[in-house]
Amino acid sequence: MTKSYSELITIDSYIERYRYLRIGGKAGEITFGNERYLNQILYKSDEWKMFRNKIIVRDSYLTNHCYDMGFRGADIGGIIIVHHINPITVEDILQRRPCVFDPENVICVSHNTHEAIHYGNERLLTNVMYVKRMPNDTAPWRMNQ
Repeated sequence: MTKSYSELITIDSYIERYRYLRIGGKAGEITFGNERYLNQILYKSDEWKMFRNKIIVRDSYLTNHCYDMGFRGADIGGIIIVHHINPITVEDILQRRPCVFDPENVICVSHNTHEAIHYGNERLLTNVMYVKRMPNDTAPWRMNQ
């Protein structure tokens, strides 16, 4: 199943957006192995930096805030990571496949959200939107779903 930015932003819940993006790898799992230098070359290139800036502007919705997973109200307070929704491979980089620079294949996320997406750990999320407490509420730790 190929995922997309256009589909992601139709999801109304922060936690459901995370679940849509979740990859569920394991800590220490090798992704690029000995070719790790290739993705580092990509992410340091002028082409990537220009593309990254365009995505940050898109995900800021003309405000002063870049939103985690494009979810309004979930401000990214620190480093902004432009995450590939569908993971890229060594071959994608070497063959300059369109998925590397496709705006439909990227979204801005915080560092913690990026870690949660890759390792499947919801507890890493820092922008979980909690339900407002009401008088006589018997489920005080319920999250916005």
